[in-house]
Amino acid sequence: MENRREFIKKSALAGLGMSFSASSYARIIGSNERVRVGIIGFSDRFRQSLAPAFAGHMKDQNFAFVGVSDIWSRRRDEAEAFLKGKSWNDSSFFKARNNDELLERKDVDAVIISTADFQHALHCVDAVESGRDVYVEKPFAESLDDARKAVKAVEKSKKIVQVGSQRRSAPNYHAANEFIRSGKFGDISMVEMTWNVNQPGRWRRPKLVAEIKKEDTDWNRYLLNRPKVDWDPRKYLEFRLFYPFSSGIPGQWMSHQIDTVHWFSGLDHPRSVVANGGIYVWKDGRVNPDTFTAVFDYGPDNDKAKGFQVLYSSRMHNEAGGTKEYYYSNGGMINLDTNKITSEGGLQANAAKEMGMQANLLPDMSLASGPKQETGANTGADPMTSLHMLNWMECVRSRKEPNAPARVGFNHSVANIMATMAYQTGKRVTWDSTKQDVVVS
Repeated sequence: MENRREFIKKSALAGLGMSFSASSYARIIGSNERVRVGIIGFSDRFRQSLAPAFAGHMKDQNFAFVGVSDIWSRRRDEAEAFLKGKSWNDSSFFKARNNDELLERKDVDAVIISTADFQHALHCVDAVESGRDVYVEKPFAESLDDARKAVKAVEKSKKIVQVGSQRRSAPNYHAANEFIRSGKFGDISMVEMTWNVNQPGRWRRPKLVAEIKKEDTDWNRYLLNRPKVDWDPRKYLEFRLFYPFSSGIPGQWMSHQIDTVHWFSGLDHPRSVVANGGIYVWKDGRVNPDTFTAVFDYGPDNDKAKGFQVLYSSRMHNEAGGTKEYYYSNGGMINLDTNKITSEGGLQANAAKEMGMQANLLPDMSLASGPKQETGANTGADPMTSLHMLNWMECVRSRKEPNAPARVGFNHSVANIMATMAYQTGKRVTWDSTKQDVVVS
């Protein structure tokens, strides 16, 4: 079903005897012309990270913010106040009540999407179909149908889309990928990943929940294709705690780390997933777990004898262990916390000898971190997001594929969705490559 914006356009143009093509709104940008960027969703993520990353490169790349779309009036006003006096936007900066209003305009060349998790994919569809390049936050999608629609629309449009998996622009991750792909690491035999915090206020917004009023936003538009439930400010502002508005831990955190598995291994999806967890500590009405563990099997679909296991665990009530990413082979490990390749755990000579084998030990070395990057001094941008934003800007200019195109967003969404389904059903979930679909055992 076409959206309301498209329907109105087609109806109006039909009355004039004209056909409508959404891509007609695309403007061919000259090498010296400013790229005008619309903000879709004035979120904490945008304010704290995406905007500073953008600001660090906007002068050199000749980009500027031109307007904001947010369905909550307060957020529109906050965006205007946040940008005022920073020289990050055009003087004609506008506030749109919704994405239809923003995408109707001729003075928007690209958009940055940082709305609620479940909205990313469909907002991306609207943007590329209107002829805009897109930087869209992860998770790319929280349902398989939305993921399919989005990747199909992006690939058909041939627009530049960067998914916010910023590890793909980090020098140390590029160095790890190159070392593994070179064959020097050996076959990946296992991956261990953790993401642990102790933050009772994580994803909670009690002050805003008490202050927001239904009449100041557009609840029906917010829901998109999710069930039409009654107004609930917690589901609006604390959406990460409530499925199907978010999967929580998988969509927010696991999507970053599982993406590196796909990247380093060259595999698009897990063969199977089992998962468990629960709400053990933060009993605040949330639906999504505060403790989550998933075990993935990865390998080529046509050779079940090859592959490796990924163990992912996350808890929100004890931060011991922090955020870790360990890649193991028979010869040692890559530690992406310390950015070291070591022989730790590799096959020692004494153990190898009794089996008639040679020792298998990796050389101890550091991953290349690359040259020191200028990441927008005084803007507060974190280096990875800054480099990722710069890559998107450069690709908007060059029309080359960015580091994290829509297809890799689709792939991390498949892994997230499989893990979420395994948690919710308590069953083993597999991927049918022939049907390109999830199967619950």
